Parts: sequence; structure tokens; C-alpha cells
Amino acid sequence: MIKYVYCIRKRADLTDEEFHTYWKENHATFIRGLAKTLKAKKYVQSHKIDTPLNDEFVKSRGFDSPPYDGVTELWWDNLDDFLASFSTPEGIEATKQYVTDESNFVDFSQSRAFLTEEHVVFDFTSEQT
Repeated sequence: MIKYVYCIRKRADLTDEEFHTYWKENHATFIRGLAKTLKAKKYVQSHKIDTPLNDEFVKSRGFDSPPYDGVTELWWDNLDDFLASFSTPEGIEATKQYVTDESNFVDFSQSRAFLTEEHVVFDFTSEQT
């Protein structure tokens, strides 16, 4: 599968609570409504948690910026499906709509996105103990 990974920083004018609430409640519902048009198979939001451990990760690794506020992952079966989803008039319009909605909570200048292919090293999530 092909995964679109989007490392997000919130807009500076939003509190953490406003950012996470909008992303989880408004934007998630909006994206779910576009899933079939985009031919997307899975959408996951990972929200940064408030813990001093995040500061330790930055310090211990010498990162030059704080952690992202969250990560979005959006899956397609393959690269051809991903490309096809954005080549129709409906897909182009859906893309415009979700980028417009993202502007309500995302600082685009501080966020990053890229395509990946997942290689599972281990997965103990379904293991019976």
C-alpha cells in the first residue's frame, strides 16, 4: 500500500485544544465524506500527547525544532490508485476542498507531507497473550 504521511503543525493562533478538536471532529468528518472520491482506503490521525517526554526526545537527539502537533496517514492500494484519485475532475475538486479546510487549523509553512511505502518489521497488535 501507498501511504501519504502529513506531519502537521497547528496554526499559531489556535490553542492546542482548538487545534485537536477541529482536526478530530470537523476535518475528520469532512475527509471521511471525500474518501470514496479520493479512492482512499484508510485515514488515521495521530495527535501529539502532552508529556515532558516529547521535550526529552528533542533534547536527547538534538532536534532543531519541537515535535509536530500530529501526523495524518492516508492509505491507497497502490501508486496508480493514488494518482488516479487526483486526475478526475471530482478528485481535483475534492483536493481543493480539503486543502481549504486544512487552512482552518494547519500551518502549511511548518508542516511536511510525503508518500511512503510501508515495510512492517513486526506487528504484535493482534497477538494473543
